[in-house]
Amino acid sequence: MQVLIGADPEVFVMKGGIMQSAHGLVEGDKKNPQKVEFGAVQVDGMALEFNIDPAEDANTFVHNVQNVMAQLAAMVPEYKLVIEPVAHFNKDILAACPAEALELGCDPDYDAYTGAPNPRPDGTRNFRTAAGHIHIGWTQGMDINNPEHIEACRMLTKQLDVYLGIPSVILDPDKTRRELYGKAGAYRVKPYGVEYRVLSNFWLKSPELQQWVFSQTKRAFDALIEGNRIYEMAETISKRASRYDTRTVINGSFVADAKILCDHYQIKLPKMNAGYKGKSLEPFYLGYAAQPGF
Repeated sequence: MQVLIGADPEVFVMKGGIMQSAHGLVEGDKKNPQKVEFGAVQVDGMALEFNIDPAEDANTFVHNVQNVMAQLAAMVPEYKLVIEPVAHFNKDILAACPAEALELGCDPDYDAYTGAPNPRPDGTRNFRTAAGHIHIGWTQGMDINNPEHIEACRMLTKQLDVYLGIPSVILDPDKTRRELYGKAGAYRVKPYGVEYRVLSNFWLKSPELQQWVFSQTKRAFDALIEGNRIYEMAETISKRASRYDTRTVINGSFVADAKILCDHYQIKLPKMNAGYKGKSLEPFYLGYAAQPGF
């Protein structure tokens, strides 16, 4: 079965060492993204967002991410793109923003474990979050209210929580974002498949992380198609020891328990270059080109 993998990550902007609102910096918005080569760009609240053309392989995925992000940076030359899951804004910046830039949670996402919509985030907080959502497509034109399609999306989301969500606790040290977004099992049904909404934008920080996200997504999908529902094993383990419940580990950002589970499920962590230092790494996408075999 062919599967296409895309993404619509967000980044913040900084000028003069101060986090700024991205409202109005590019032409695109949620209803009308600005088309660029290999994807599109837009404003999303106080952040910038881009999406990529979906990819069949890791080389293409990384290539598309790198190129669209570079184009976005070139559109705002007076600003620095900041790849962090949380940005705090001072009162003056917030006060100057129009209401539409401050609004959160316009469209609900859902909890794959309960099927219920997730609570709308609190837009009065003085910080905003940046996501790194992954889109997985294996069909076309499906009714998003079709019960069988919804169930398939929920199954894959729970599978992705094991392959991506749990190891992301190790790779992404931030805990604040999940006060608003990105709890375990967060997803949206799409006509082409599912949008996995648990990850922050941490994986934008290096090509190795981008390749890892693609590869883990593909592994999760392939395993599910082959009948290996690892999320069911996770549910069995959580009944025996609640501290190892997938939702508990992800939502609580329990790194030690995440490491134990990654070892148990044989989840591969990315091989990082010597310059990677987690949260503090500066993005180094400019000039990068995917190489054969990457």
